[in-house]
Amino acid sequence: MNLLENAPFNIGRNKLYEGVAGNLVAFACKLSFQYGFDGFVAFTAKTKLINHYEESLGAYHFGGHRMILPTESSKLLVEKYFKT
Repeated sequence: MNLLENAPFNIGRNKLYEGVAGNLVAFACKLSFQYGFDGFVAFTAKTKLINHYEESLGAYHFGGHRMILPTESSKLLVEKYFKT
């Protein structure tokens, strides 16, 4: 994934929509499964969001700012956001 961002009106306590970032990540996971990559998704995180991504997405901190979503975490996200 590259450059996951929320619109300015959708940041902080008064955001307009819940779960936008999670939905976008789940879509990337879904594409990874469709293209035969077993749900693996890698991305670079901003420093202050590393712990958040570990807790909310099930991502693993790979070193530096690099993070990875393994198959199991991707499955959970796809099941949560895409009812199939």
